[in-house]
Amino acid sequence: MITCFIRYEIDPFKREEFTEYARNWGQAIPRNGADLIGYFAPHEGSATTAYGVYSIENLAAYEAYRARLAADPLGRENYEFARRERFILKEDRIFLTNVSLPHAKQVQP
Repeated sequence: MITCFIRYEIDPFKREEFTEYARNWGQAIPRNGADLIGYFAPHEGSATTAYGVYSIENLAAYEAYRARLAADPLGRENYEFARRERFILKEDRIFLTNVSLPHAKQVQP
């Protein structure tokens, strides 16, 4: 399993647009085969840094997923929305593997 971390630099005056974009991916990403962990918008500190995080089996599965996402009506619409509204100033993605597994059971205070 690999996890894709997408770091966005967003326009701080278009946070609502980024939120709409993230909610759209909340529908499209899972139905096209990735395990969406979530999209995270600025809350405290930086007003311009946001993240999207999802997991997928491997890079081959990622390539097939990206093709399905590009063909998905909401996926195509969301790509166009971001292009048209220009709320994403920069986007970087990295694929990481969780090397701390298995985790201990969480202890509740």
